Amino acid sequence: MMLVIGLMSGTSADGIDAALCEIDGAPPQLQARIVHARTFPYDADTQRRILDACLPAHSRVDALCQLNADLGERFAEAVRALLNAAQCSPAEVALIGSHGQTVWHMVQPDGRATATLQIGEAAIIAERTGITTVSNFRPRDIAAGGQGAPLTAYADWLLLRHAEHWRAVQNIGGMGNVTFLPPLNDDRTPPLAFDTGPGNALIDEAVRALTEGVQSYDRDGEIAARGQVDEAWLAELLAHPYFARTPPKTTGRELFGAEMAAALVREGHARGLSREDIVATLTALTAASIADAYRRFAPAPVHEVIVGGGGARNPTLLAMLRARLSTAIVHTHEALGLDSDFKEALVFALLAYETWHGRVGTLPALTGATHPTVLGQITPGANYAALLRRTWCGEGE
Repeated sequence: MMLVIGLMSGTSADGIDAALCEIDGAPPQLQARIVHARTFPYDADTQRRILDACLPAHSRVDALCQLNADLGERFAEAVRALLNAAQCSPAEVALIGSHGQTVWHMVQPDGRATATLQIGEAAIIAERTGITTVSNFRPRDIAAGGQGAPLTAYADWLLLRHAEHWRAVQNIGGMGNVTFLPPLNDDRTPPLAFDTGPGNALIDEAVRALTEGVQSYDRDGEIAARGQVDEAWLAELLAHPYFARTPPKTTGRELFGAEMAAALVREGHARGLSREDIVATLTALTAASIADAYRRFAPAPVHEVIVGGGGARNPTLLAMLRARLSTAIVHTHEALGLDSDFKEALVFALLAYETWHGRVGTLPALTGATHPTVLGQITPGANYAALLRRTWCGEGE
């Protein structure tokens, strides 16, 4: 058994999710659980620096360079604070798995992902904590011809298949992504994973614009709940070419981000909509694009949908999703004993564990790569030599 910390900062750029996890075994008998987890919110200045870095018109190479180092410090601080809260010594932790902060995901017009950039310097994390750190997971899959995402799908494949029926595991972070999982009694059908489109990103950016920065997101879906969905406008939005593109496919803020949100707010005003109606329609876009993806691309009828990410905390969004997926049971990760808020942090702890043991971290069916690969880059910490001896020589077991 290893203690591994997973770190995740999503496309919403609202903070760092950190989870101390116990992981044991090897596929297909892999076991993982969260021991202790916390979220460390970014201050307004840090969040704005991240969001500016995601916009070519605002990003500068010197600012990006410094932000990479500063986020490394923030990730390291989160690790130390998490360990203090868990009353755990750094010497007890084997690995850190850090997803970092995505600032750009390069997708060509034909749908090929050719580059991706996540920042949050791993050398700083390893230096400040003394813990060997695995980071930069996505580029290896892209180098092998894949989309580099969604990487949560492999953990879903390992941990969340049902014995008899198909499950969809739907994350709603800044973007939405789904993993369609065949049941355990089906050993022939591969899984399928891809980004469904916008998750919370358009909603969050619209709320920022409509409240002049007073609110950064629609807490509990309260704004959307007071509005009316403009069905005609929603139908136009669903005609966006991304939704019809055949998987594997990925997207990010470079498409569904601040620039699109600003344009949609202007269009909503031109249509005579209130701010509540605009937010309601953009919330409906997330729900409708997810349901549309299931209709178009699900390999089989889905019996159960498991929702995670920040969108799982938005009752208005969940109600819209349930209405559009009426033939399926829609619930959150808590129904399976997982914490929706920290699922992705657990995933990157799990991927770090698999990388350290020289095992693959994804499947071609999930990302479109030509072959499965071992993901990430290993930055040795002070515990590196002892961890090598423990893993390969059995010392300390």
